[in-house]
Amino acid sequence: MTTAQLTSPYQHYVYAYPHKTAYRRLPGRPSLKALWAAEPKHALSLYLHIPFCEIRCGFCNLFTRIGAPGGLTGAYLDALERQATAVREALGDTEQVRFATAAFGGGTPTFLTATELERLCDIAEHRMGADLRAVPLSVEASPATATADRLAVLADRGTTRLSLGVQSFVDAEARAAVRPQRRADVEAALGRIRDARIPVLNIDLIYGIDGQTEQTWLHSLDAALSWHPEELYLYPLYVRPLTGLDRRGPGPGPDPVWDEQRLRLYRVGRDHLLAHGYTQQSMRMFRRTDAPPQGADDYACQTDGMIGLGCGARSYTGGLHYSFDYAVDMHQIRAIVDDYVTTTDFAHAEVGYRMDPDEARRRHLLQSLLQAGGLPVDDYRARFGSLPADDFGPELARFADRGWLTDADPTTLRLTPEGLAHSDAIGPGLFSPAVRAAMAAYERK
Repeated sequence: MTTAQLTSPYQHYVYAYPHKTAYRRLPGRPSLKALWAAEPKHALSLYLHIPFCEIRCGFCNLFTRIGAPGGLTGAYLDALERQATAVREALGDTEQVRFATAAFGGGTPTFLTATELERLCDIAEHRMGADLRAVPLSVEASPATATADRLAVLADRGTTRLSLGVQSFVDAEARAAVRPQRRADVEAALGRIRDARIPVLNIDLIYGIDGQTEQTWLHSLDAALSWHPEELYLYPLYVRPLTGLDRRGPGPGPDPVWDEQRLRLYRVGRDHLLAHGYTQQSMRMFRRTDAPPQGADDYACQTDGMIGLGCGARSYTGGLHYSFDYAVDMHQIRAIVDDYVTTTDFAHAEVGYRMDPDEARRRHLLQSLLQAGGLPVDDYRARFGSLPADDFGPELARFADRGWLTDADPTTLRLTPEGLAHSDAIGPGLFSPAVRAAMAAYERK
């Protein structure tokens, strides 16, 4: 990555590495049984993907389709159950398999009816063997679908965290982000969530929306804080190819004025939350200081495996990340979902990316460094037999030169506050040349 690119704070939102646009069809369709045979399976993460939404937000490039005509949700759950049965068989010995955390994402999992959510939980528990009441279970929802009957099911089945996509409490800003909703409906949904007594409420907010000011941003933050959420995620707005906002007219390229606006709003939001009793966990995540713990003490995304079920879910082994085909265009997504619901052979990996030792090091460094707690150097050395500076000296030196790394504690590689603000430049700055080339060669669909 060039110096000019590094100075732009908004390159990519890095929530997983490598990105799905680096995945390709896997020669020979490796069997899941062979892939998981030698993998540690005592602390797995389970993710179930529901690719349906009532609307498609203008900024969204996630794998999801609008609506589900003709009983499609039922057919999708049938396929999900077939996949779960095949995956659980591939994992082998029941005594060795344990799930340490679980999540339902999308799309919008609460697009499903209450009865369908019961079935989703049954698939996780009875087909996969995950004890949902004994592990952290996070579920994503939208205001329109956070109904009392659905929330009652989720609370009864052990949900410990409910994440509500609000984005803005200002109706005009929601419309500008192509997210038609009314604040009154958002407030009503939040009331129902609190009534359901799910331990952790997370509220997602977005900054950088057209027309947004510091005053309206603070208005949304204060509206969210009035519900005393245990967590808040603050996301910078991106305009991705093939999304609704992109179709309205993409910009000519990097936009320094917009970058500066987003950085300014980020700092306003960060400082506001820190002043109101929240601690910063990453560039995006803030947790109320007195909130109950959320997450498994014995699961680490850098090292432990993930089982993803559903046509938009990823799975991770030590040597391979795999999924199904990926698209953003609605017609392409519909075709992939239609293919998924008719699939009978779920015993093989179809699309993925091979993780060599260098990529494993990059992923570990990236996912640790982008957390406010940083990377304990001894943990990295214990796993890889080297130091981060041995493997990534030039990259780390560039970050340090920009004031993004602190040297206050030699035992931990940690970002400065300004480094956290530039996480979306630091993450891509650690992408390997091979991943970068694969992403550039990806044919958008």
